Amino acid sequence: MVAIIHKRSWRDFDWLLALLAIGIVAFGTVQIRYAQPTETYWIKQLVGGVGLKINGHRGWIKVPGIGQFQPSEFVKVTTAMMLARYFGKNRVQNLALKEVIVGGLILALPIGLILLEPDAGSVLTYLPILAVVLFLSGVRMRLVVAAVVIGLVTLPFAYWIGIKTNIVNDYQRERINVILDPENADKRRIGYHTWQSILTIGEGGLLGSHSSAEYSQSSLKFLPEPHTDFIYAVTAENYGFTGCVLILIAYAVLLSRLITGARRAPDRMGMLVIMAVVGGLAFQIFINIGMTLGVSPVIGVPLPLMSAGLASLIATFIAIGFAISVQLRRFVN
Repeated sequence: MVAIIHKRSWRDFDWLLALLAIGIVAFGTVQIRYAQPTETYWIKQLVGGVGLKINGHRGWIKVPGIGQFQPSEFVKVTTAMMLARYFGKNRVQNLALKEVIVGGLILALPIGLILLEPDAGSVLTYLPILAVVLFLSGVRMRLVVAAVVIGLVTLPFAYWIGIKTNIVNDYQRERINVILDPENADKRRIGYHTWQSILTIGEGGLLGSHSSAEYSQSSLKFLPEPHTDFIYAVTAENYGFTGCVLILIAYAVLLSRLITGARRAPDRMGMLVIMAVVGGLAFQIFINIGMTLGVSPVIGVPLPLMSAGLASLIATFIAIGFAISVQLRRFVN
């Protein structure tokens, strides 16, 4: 039996999914090199202590010989597995309120620790994981409607309280205002990131800018964080609208392969793990590209597999590896 599984594992291995992920990483590496031609972000190793503070967030760890990474990126995978384990039992009825509360508590621990950094952007990337698992586990629609109504009613009040108590910082409020009223945003201050990203995308046109690298928006340092938050804008500058569409197609195929893997999963737990990964990746892609286009606030969410960042890259590959492993397990029984 073991020999049969071993022989079939190579044939049934999702090579398209793996090659797509590797291809997106390779393409992203080229964009990172173009964005920061005088740096070596893909090979740089940093040596130092623990608890590195970057851009006001103490959510990074330095490890000698490895460099800096965000533990919160890896916790997403374990959180998805914990939620899938709890909700993975076979069921014939909708979720009870108690089960929904337990799911929220599972998510509350990592979110609470991340809020201490503080890093609101990372917190948002955890919410789709729970939302997807609850939806696929049969959450009652009245609970969904009640949650939406309560959110819509309390969000403006919570925002007002956050401003009055300084929980919502001035820069965070201004970033939201940039999205709500982009025409009147200060393009030299808080609206600078969004404005420069839009200009960079526009420069690419249909097929990309043909100017040399040293005269590009990113190389001239006009575009902030071109190798991380705004790597998609760099792609638009280099390959234009055509290149951007091709990247979106690559992501769409990658997500569709993951969904196909979820359908092939041998049990509910495996299916929920894969779909939680799909929800998290899809949300990050939407938010990051929205940041570059000026339709979502700049909150530091990386573009999966393309943005520079060792932790995000490894965590994404671990998640994809789990998805492939779940598919192969269907031959064990």
